[in-house]
Amino acid sequence: MRHRNFTAMAALAAVLAVSGCTTENVDKTKTTSIQPAAKDVSTSDLAQGKAQFRDANYGLAEQHFRKAVELKADSAEGWMGLAASYDELGRFDFADRAYDQLLKVAGRKPQIVNNMGYSQLLRGNKQKARALLMEARAGMADPTVVNANLALLNKG
Repeated sequence: MRHRNFTAMAALAAVLAVSGCTTENVDKTKTTSIQPAAKDVSTSDLAQGKAQFRDANYGLAEQHFRKAVELKADSAEGWMGLAASYDELGRFDFADRAYDQLLKVAGRKPQIVNNMGYSQLLRGNKQKARALLMEARAGMADPTVVNANLALLNKG
């Protein structure tokens, strides 16, 4: 009796397994769905980079700015933040590369030239810093920031 139940159960399982593999009765009606909101991750990293930079967490700022420019290579803000982060970390070789990319993306704008001048000031290259800061001041409507950088240069 036991053997007969086992054989019947095995036969039933085999039938169910074979019949369970069909897709004939599946409803193929297309349904609408709400697409996930497109989140610009580079914008999120840009905001995080700025926040970390403001808090003087330059290593974390660098990571976020680097990710932002990896995701969006034409982000002038991302390149500016990355270059400034490298300056604060004393990685001037990487800062120079970031400034080069920034110039390609955004052109030679006074704000960029000011940051490049400040970078040279941090390195102790006073002559190069002065030339860049004077160039930046000539192109700015409000040279307050550049004047502050020039005052730092004149102090040291």
